[in-house]
Amino acid sequence: MDKFIDAVINQWIPIVNHWLHLMSAILWIGGLGLLLMAVVPSLRKSVPGELVKPLANAIYQKYQRIIGALMLIILVTGGINIAYVNRLMKATNGEGFTNPYLIALGVKLFFVMCIMTLFLYNIIFPPEPEEKGKADDEEKDPEGIPFLRASFWFGIFIVLMASTMKHLHH
Repeated sequence: MDKFIDAVINQWIPIVNHWLHLMSAILWIGGLGLLLMAVVPSLRKSVPGELVKPLANAIYQKYQRIIGALMLIILVTGGINIAYVNRLMKATNGEGFTNPYLIALGVKLFFVMCIMTLFLYNIIFPPEPEEKGKADDEEKDPEGIPFLRASFWFGIFIVLMASTMKHLHH
């Protein structure tokens, strides 16, 4: 029975936790990519120009509710991942986190804070209905969703740093 409990604690909990972390990140960043590469261009081709931004924004506002839940899951599972990786590294090399791993983690957390800041900014300061059709709004917000491109690219860099970290703790 002790081996079973040990296997659950040392193997299955980290596997399920990491899976939840990855799935949440995939859904968040993949959703941003879908909006950027498929939804907004499709709206531009299929609806009148003055409706593109309001429709894109309505879709994004629905998606924001999903992102809120994903963000919570990512924060919790990320903290648990850090604890398990530190324990694994201590067992492997006797010293825990290495300097390259900490640098990659710091860079990843910087990008996570950037994407979360943009998400929270969009929650706190949603676009005003009368601003959606302005001509100067086209330059600063071409997709109709504030900071969509920036958020997507921060997500891409988060995945890059996660890949780096995965290879630094083996």
